[in-house]
Amino acid sequence: MSRGEPGLPKRFTWRGQTFEVTQVLATWKTSTRERGDLYLRRHWFEIATSSGRRMKLYCERQTKTRSKPKSRWWLYTIDG
Repeated sequence: MSRGEPGLPKRFTWRGQTFEVTQVLATWKTSTRERGDLYLRRHWFEIATSSGRRMKLYCERQTKTRSKPKSRWWLYTIDG
């Protein structure tokens, strides 16, 4: 987080079920090109949870509505 990166939550709720992050398996970033400039758009996290599931989450660098910071985080995939 000291480099301006988002802090991964230790736990989160999805569809009424709470998941606890036990391990970060991988992290990476993706960028897009707009009008010739390269912009960092997403921070990705592959995680393991206490329920044994592996998930991929991403955080959008800028949201469409700045008044809702939780709308920055998205669950991309669930395995297990």
